[in-house]
Amino acid sequence: MPLSRPPSPARSLADDVRGRTDEQLRRLVRRRPDLARPAPSDLTSLAARASTRSSVQRALDGLDRGHLQVLEALVVSGDPVDLSQTGALLGQAVPELEGFVQDLWDRGLLWRSGNEHHVVRAVTEVLGPHPAGLGPAIVDLRGSTPASYASPEALDAVIASAPPDARNILDKLAWGPPIGTLSPDGPLASVGAWLLSHQLMTALSADHFALPREVALRLRGGRLHPEGALTAPTLVVTARKQSSVDDAAGGQASELLGLVDELAADWGPRPPRVLRAGGLAARDFKHLAAILDVDQPHAAFVVEAAYAAGLLADDASLEPVWAPTPSYDEWQQRPSANRWVRLAQAWLASGRAPHLVGTTATGGGSPINALSGDLAYPPMRQLRGDILAELAALPEGQAPDLASLSERIRWRRPMRRGEIIDTVTAAVLREAEWLGVSGRGALSTAGRLLFDSTANTSAAEEAISTHLPSPVEHVLLQADLTAVAPGRLEGSLAQFMRLVADVESRGGATVYRFSPESVRRALDSGWSSAQVLTALQDASRTPVPQPLEYLVGDIARRHGQTRVGSVSAYIRSDDSAVLDSMLADRGLAALQLRRVAPTVIVSPAHTMVVLEMLRENGFAPVTETTDGGVMVPVVSHHRSPARRPLASSAVPSVVDDELTETLISALRAGEESAAFERAREESQPGPRLPSTEPAVALGLLRAASADNIGLWIGYADADGRTTRILFYPKRIEGGRAYGSIEGSEVERAFSIHRITGAAFT
Repeated sequence: MPLSRPPSPARSLADDVRGRTDEQLRRLVRRRPDLARPAPSDLTSLAARASTRSSVQRALDGLDRGHLQVLEALVVSGDPVDLSQTGALLGQAVPELEGFVQDLWDRGLLWRSGNEHHVVRAVTEVLGPHPAGLGPAIVDLRGSTPASYASPEALDAVIASAPPDARNILDKLAWGPPIGTLSPDGPLASVGAWLLSHQLMTALSADHFALPREVALRLRGGRLHPEGALTAPTLVVTARKQSSVDDAAGGQASELLGLVDELAADWGPRPPRVLRAGGLAARDFKHLAAILDVDQPHAAFVVEAAYAAGLLADDASLEPVWAPTPSYDEWQQRPSANRWVRLAQAWLASGRAPHLVGTTATGGGSPINALSGDLAYPPMRQLRGDILAELAALPEGQAPDLASLSERIRWRRPMRRGEIIDTVTAAVLREAEWLGVSGRGALSTAGRLLFDSTANTSAAEEAISTHLPSPVEHVLLQADLTAVAPGRLEGSLAQFMRLVADVESRGGATVYRFSPESVRRALDSGWSSAQVLTALQDASRTPVPQPLEYLVGDIARRHGQTRVGSVSAYIRSDDSAVLDSMLADRGLAALQLRRVAPTVIVSPAHTMVVLEMLRENGFAPVTETTDGGVMVPVVSHHRSPARRPLASSAVPSVVDDELTETLISALRAGEESAAFERAREESQPGPRLPSTEPAVALGLLRAASADNIGLWIGYADADGRTTRILFYPKRIEGGRAYGSIEGSEVERAFSIHRITGAAFT
């Protein structure tokens, strides 16, 4: 049964939390999901976790600029907070702030005691010593309040009397930081002396000075910030037809599927190595970008999208390589819409930042490689979600301007560095276009359904499938040794074209280029010239041009003139002139070729080494079987073992309704047990010491140290016996609290994990 609010005013956040209703607890946990995992034992533990610095930091990271400005004003107004002064600092009437104050209380950043509000202590620690760029109050700097600070008018009069140089210094410090440097021997020494003598600045050391909070506020005109930002800035948008948005998105989605297939086709037989420090070598990455015929940022997105979806991985061998996984083979057989949804979902959940590939990490060093651990960026998932949420909140077909969207995200995440937000916003919009989540700058129908947590994936699949370009089953052969595919190729035709030709350009149509190397690649794979020409004729709506016939025939005539066996290796050819040129070729010196017959030479090198070096030096050999036939090589497509999905970024997962209800029930039960224990202890002599988790004890010890007061602790010794001690903590270091106990000046140290309970005197 829920506990009722205690009749006496709350004395701490713990008292406040214990007095909250179930609905209020639901709001607290949903707004701060990190409080729910792992589940705290009771409401006191929940409050203790909510008041830790790390949890408060996460809570402040989730505030928009409006809530943050209100919170800063509440901190500046004093303890307990003064809502009238808060309104004056923000230029707002108190009723206009009530919603903000309520929401901050819901988030556990304020606690109530009767009609008063108090800011949680850790909030002031996270905001730092200079909230909103203000220095300490004059009484904290000097220990007393000068007469000139008796009224705003008196302080304004002193400021107005400042010489120009002194006023210039005051204006520079007014909006923070409030700490300045003036050399006592410098040209402005007299100006500094004037400011000190008139109590407009306070000396911190021989050459460091602080601007008192009261002076800064008068210089600011009583305002905490240059401009109020309680409401979000307006987005500048351009209207698009949703049909054109979806068509553009479908084209990009189709393009991405083709690029992932190209990547797998290239890395299957020739997997690139994994760098010792992890990641993909820069040379291999540049090669991939050339193969895909895209720029490097686009190539980085493709490889990272495939990696996030589990389609490629490190094979974890002694000499590891990057290769497609078995999941890729399964994925490739699925319908195109389903394949796209898997890539899009992986991108949405990813905590990696592909746009950082090629940039230099903070602090200098080498450029960041694709697939490296340096691409893990925990805020990425949250920022990507913020950006897509802004797109989803717009009507269909509305494309926001980049600058206004970036400003909007800056407002939503004021604790993040502005330049990082600008970079991430541009990157997310670019990646959303490449993926097909958006088209022409607006969210696509499929992207909107995918982002909507209430929609199922089949709806997104259906939405994207209607806008994916229909695959084509033919090409147009050109006389300039090119072929044009007027759409997306699939299946065996796509594999054949990748084998016999190289992609020259992409777009609405794909242009393939036939070359001696590409035709030889097909012949090396076991195709005969007749089979190649027949397949081209079957696939083309136009006849096979004579230049292409000549190219295939010429390569086929020379293909296999030279045959390689094993001696370790032998080379034979009916054309002795070919063997003569091999023996004379300096590029083949490493093979140690030796003639054993007019038509045969041998080498101590392995057969495959001989074969590859001959090809690299312009010859066209084939492997020969023991009976003199041509050996058709079986191309081995490397596969990495299946791997677990990538861990999501360090963003607390959403707390759903079921988990919330289970947690609150457990908290209530735990609190009833704790209340019973408190009642039992109250009947015993001495102070009541509730069972205290280490996080709670740490918070109480810090509070006692900051206020220079004592608190009772229960301390378990090595034998398990618990002793009650009145302890005066002085400092907390390395998991220990140092201070003195009642009746002794000798410093003692207590391990925090041995403290079983704690309570103020």
